[in-house]
Amino acid sequence: MAEIVVALSGGVDSAVAAALLAEQGASLRAVMLRLWAEPGAREGANLCCTPDAVERARAVAGRLGIPFELVDAADLFRRTVVDYFVAGYAAARTPNPCILCNRDVRFGFLLDWALEQGAEALATGHYARVRRAGDVYQLLRGVDRQKDQSYVLHALNQHQLAHVRFPLGELTKPQVRELARARGLPTAEQPESQDVCFIADGDYRRFLRQVAPQAFQPGPILDVEGREVGQHSGLLDYTVGQRKGIGLSAAHPLYVVALDPARNALIVGPAGALGRQTCMVEGMHYISGVEPTTLFAAEAKIRYRHQRVVVVATPLPGRRLHVRFAHPQRDVTPGQYLVLYDGDVVLGGGVISFE
Repeated sequence: MAEIVVALSGGVDSAVAAALLAEQGASLRAVMLRLWAEPGAREGANLCCTPDAVERARAVAGRLGIPFELVDAADLFRRTVVDYFVAGYAAARTPNPCILCNRDVRFGFLLDWALEQGAEALATGHYARVRRAGDVYQLLRGVDRQKDQSYVLHALNQHQLAHVRFPLGELTKPQVRELARARGLPTAEQPESQDVCFIADGDYRRFLRQVAPQAFQPGPILDVEGREVGQHSGLLDYTVGQRKGIGLSAAHPLYVVALDPARNALIVGPAGALGRQTCMVEGMHYISGVEPTTLFAAEAKIRYRHQRVVVVATPLPGRRLHVRFAHPQRDVTPGQYLVLYDGDVVLGGGVISFE
C-alpha cells in the first residue's frame, strides 16, 4: 500500500484527519513544517510550529503509532509568504498570505517532498473536498459552511488536487471535536489561532513598521470630492472599510474608501461610498486549467468570511477578469482575492484591483 504523508499542526483538525486515515488502514507518515518567524516571536517560533505545537503533534503521532518528523521550510516561507506580505502592504494593498502559503509551501514544497519520498498523497485537516469529474479534479466547499476553507485553497492546480486528501471535508467542526474526544487525542480541546502566524504579537502594523519603515510616509487625507481634510500617518496604517483610528472629526462617520499610492493619499467618505458595483481581478487561476473566453455568471467571495454574491464575469487578455456584482459590495479591497464558485464547486480566483 502506498504511503500517505499527513501534515500535523498540533491542532485538533489535522489530528483527526490522521486518525481517520489510520483507521482506514492507510500507511501513514506524519510531518510538521518548520516555518519562519520574526526574531522575538513567542516561544522563538512561528505560531504554526511553536515547541508546544511540535510536542502536541508528536504526541498525536505517538498515539496513532505513526512516525513523525519535522521538515524545514523556513527560508522558502520567508521568501514566498513573508516577502509577499510586506510587498503587498508597501504597495498599499491588503494581501492574504495564507493563499500563497497553501499554494507554494504546503501544497507546493511539502507535497513535492512527499511525492519524492514515494508517497502517493499529502493529507491535511482542511475543511474542503476534492472530486474527480472525468479527467478533471474539482475543489468543492467543505460541508461545514462555517469552517469551509475552499477560499484559501482556490489557487491549487490539477496536479496538486490529484495528490491531496481532505478527510474532514464531509464533517463539521463539532463532529471533529467529538471524534477527537472519543479517540483520546491530546489535541481534542486545542483552541484555534487566528493571528498571522509569523508575527510575534499579532500586530502586523508594528511588524511592518519594523521591516518596511520607508513605506510609512505621512500624506494627505482626501474626501471623495478630492478636498484635503487631514493628514494620515502612512498608508500602511489603514485598510479599506476601516472606521476607527482615522483621526478625523466629522458630522457623520467616515470610513477609508480607498488607498491611493500614486498620490500617497488616503481617501475617506461616508458608508455609502464603500459600495462598489464592479472591480478588476488580476492573475486569474482556473482550477480546471481551462480559461473561459466568454462572459459567464457565477458566485463570488471577496474575502474569506464574506458572503457569496452573484456576479457576471468577463474574461480579458492577460489573465484578467472584469467582475460586476449583482448589488454593490462594501470592502472590495485591492490585494485581497476574489474567488468564484459554481454551487459547491470552486472555479478559481485572482487578486482584486480597482479599474
